[in-house]
Amino acid sequence: MSRFARKIAPYVATELALAHEAERAGRHDDGFKHLERAHVLGQASTVQHVRVHWRMLCWGLRHHQPREVAGQLLRLVGAATKTAIGLLPEGNTGGANVSAVKPMPVPDDLAEILRSARD
Repeated sequence: MSRFARKIAPYVATELALAHEAERAGRHDDGFKHLERAHVLGQASTVQHVRVHWRMLCWGLRHHQPREVAGQLLRLVGAATKTAIGLLPEGNTGGANVSAVKPMPVPDDLAEILRSARD
């Protein structure tokens, strides 16, 4: 596991835990927003990238969202095969509602975490 992957893992885990808590409280959209934040943080680590897309796929299945399910199936393959070679659009939130190749702005708080993990 790379140094970045080790350093970013707790932050991804925090966002995944917050997603779970929001889901349990019935705040499904908030849950998905935390999954998107986890994606922004973890997309440069193959393990974390796949982990987040798996959780997004599960979210889509639980909420009967066929577009999200189909999008996540494709993104799982991409995360598993393309992350290691660096084909990552920075800031992309990872949901099926955005292009898988579209770079997006990184929120300031996440940008700081990413800077710290890359140092």
